Amino acid sequence: MTAPSISQLEAEARRIRCLVLETIHHAGMGHTGGSLSETDILTALYFRVMQRIDPGDPGRADRDRFVLSKGHATPGYYATLAARGYFSPEMLATFDQLGTPLQCHPDMRKAAGVDMSTGSLGQGLSCGIGMALAAQRDRLPFRTFVLIGDGESQEGQIWEAVLYGGARRVKGIVAIVDNNGVQLASSTDEAVPLGDVASKWRAFGWNVLDVDGHDMAGLVAALECARELAGRGPVAVIARTIKGKGVSFMEGRFEWHGKAPNDEEFRRAMAEIER
Repeated sequence: MTAPSISQLEAEARRIRCLVLETIHHAGMGHTGGSLSETDILTALYFRVMQRIDPGDPGRADRDRFVLSKGHATPGYYATLAARGYFSPEMLATFDQLGTPLQCHPDMRKAAGVDMSTGSLGQGLSCGIGMALAAQRDRLPFRTFVLIGDGESQEGQIWEAVLYGGARRVKGIVAIVDNNGVQLASSTDEAVPLGDVASKWRAFGWNVLDVDGHDMAGLVAALECARELAGRGPVAVIARTIKGKGVSFMEGRFEWHGKAPNDEEFRRAMAEIER
């Protein structure tokens, strides 16, 4: 696939945000805020940065891997996979229904393109490091990207994995923090403040990049740089994002962490994304 331009990626991200809103509105449930905050990151990864991924051969051995550690944010994940061609966008209408491959939390045994089943917060980075170690063992060139929430970063297992990855200088792993400052029922600062997130990761021995998670050009540059640097050791990308990005009345509001828009809110939100 020819690498898309930044403007094409921005247009794709708008399309994916529309799919997110349509999916959640139709289902009447879903995690809206975090799906919208992660959209630009997922667009950059799946349409530009990740290498040797192939919707026609989703199990290709040398493909780059992705782990959604914040596993509740599946509307954004599934919308990206659908836009990338892993399955039809029409399938998004089955989200969270009985028997659908598109469960509320991703299942690698059911949904095409899903590399790791997640949902219990804090576990994704450990799995990603395991994948990176397997790549070294099997002499495969792939990188593993793990998307972590900042609220999720209050889980102890995250920091156990960060400690191990830095101490062992694990190659091939890129952790991305969706640092939107909002969690289930408050801001992260009101719950358990994370302080200087970048300094914490550096203290554990990771190479750290800091980026505006909605500046597509800067985001692509940071993620491409991280992919390259990961050949020498673990890399963390701190992506400064906005919960509910793209919809004014959702932005920065914890109320939209896991809330579906009603009909009027859906129309307003779609009008803002599409203009």
